Amino acid sequence: MKVPADTLVPLHERLSFAAGAAISCGTGTAWGAFERMGITGRDVVAVFGQGPVGLSATLLAKAQGAEVIALDIDESRRSKAKEFGADHVINPLEGTVAERIRDLTGGRGASMALETAGAASAGIDALNCVRPWGTVCLVGIGAEVSLSVASMLRRQLKIMTSWTMSIQAQHACANFIVERNLNVDALFTSEWKLDQAELAYETFNRQSGGKGVFTF
Repeated sequence: MKVPADTLVPLHERLSFAAGAAISCGTGTAWGAFERMGITGRDVVAVFGQGPVGLSATLLAKAQGAEVIALDIDESRRSKAKEFGADHVINPLEGTVAERIRDLTGGRGASMALETAGAASAGIDALNCVRPWGTVCLVGIGAEVSLSVASMLRRQLKIMTSWTMSIQAQHACANFIVERNLNVDALFTSEWKLDQAELAYETFNRQSGGKGVFTF
């Protein structure tokens, strides 16, 4: 694809082409969300969904010193989240999510929640699991989330969305990953050639496991 040179971010020599693709997509989405949320090492972050965006969020939040609670209904994705540094993993199908997160946080709840699953139930759980003055960011596409303003009002929540990022932020994300020596390539669980596209998309559509990549 031919594009203007000033729209590109140089690929660091320590990054693979696959890592660069992740940074410009799912990993970058997680980075941009955390930039908007203002994450710090003092935060307890609940990450809903441990697909490519959620796993990237788990990896980036731990690298910034936060405590991470990773949630996913898929066992393999929860296991991957532990490998990526999650302090706790939760299956949302087992018990009440907000109560379990409060149990893990001394009754307070998470200070931040990032919803990446694109499921209405995950969005509601994200809103319910944060403590007063907490921050919730919704990036998952495909869900419709209804909420009672009255039930959220007294908790003084900050609720936001986030969509992709600027070239400058993408560059900052890449630099952070290189400086911290983060293994973004570990996101990929499947590698395909272009003539395997049909099989690849059938596999992707199962929405389990990690992230696939086409290589040339």
